[in-house]
Amino acid sequence: MNHKEHLSDKIDLEILSLMQENSRISNADIARVLKMAPSAVFERVKKLEQKKIILQYTTRINPAALNQNLIAFVYIQANKGIGNSNTGIELAKIAGVQEVHQIAGDHCFLVKIRTSDSASLLEMIRNSMSKIADITITKTSIVLETTKEQQELLIPKE
Repeated sequence: MNHKEHLSDKIDLEILSLMQENSRISNADIARVLKMAPSAVFERVKKLEQKKIILQYTTRINPAALNQNLIAFVYIQANKGIGNSNTGIELAKIAGVQEVHQIAGDHCFLVKIRTSDSASLLEMIRNSMSKIADITITKTSIVLETTKEQQELLIPKE
């Protein structure tokens, strides 16, 4: 199913764009920008939530404020290979793991980790990842500098 089929029209895209820019924006403020009635905006937002287009509302926290300055990407090979969702589920349970992706290529999974320092990264790999029986090889890349990091999606204009 085409994901665009879930959206009603251009107004939904505009609402999503405004909400992605500021999730605390009120329905009244959206209505003012789009020249609509607040009740109409409320109904549209409610439908976007019901259709699982809007998944949740979150707060973005500065990682440095929590001493989580180190980002690492870990490439993982597993015995059962691609299609083994149990390994991915176990990886996702580890505190500090932000993303788990099954990937094509030489490895089965790509995991994004955010932690305080290399010692805590090493502890996570030794004490948590090594306990997952299917994992055979890990290859870790530590980020030296981040030029861009975002969760926002590119919302089409139409």
